[in-house]
Amino acid sequence: MIKFLLFCILFVLCWPLALMALVLYPVVWLLLLPFRIVGLAVGGVLELVEAILFLPARVLRSI
Repeated sequence: MIKFLLFCILFVLCWPLALMALVLYPVVWLLLLPFRIVGLAVGGVLELVEAILFLPARVLRSI
C-alpha cells in the first residue's frame, strides 16, 4: 500500500519518471532474476556443507 502511495505521489510530481519506472521495473526484475537463482543455489550448497561438517558433532552429542 505504501509503495502504491509513493508511486502516486511520484506520478503527480513527475509523471514521465513514474511511467519510466513502471516500464523499467519488470525489465530490471528479469535481469536480476538469475542472480537470485544463483544466490539460492549457493545458499543451499553452503547449508549442505555446514550440515556435512557438523554431522559428526551431532552424532557424538546424541550418544
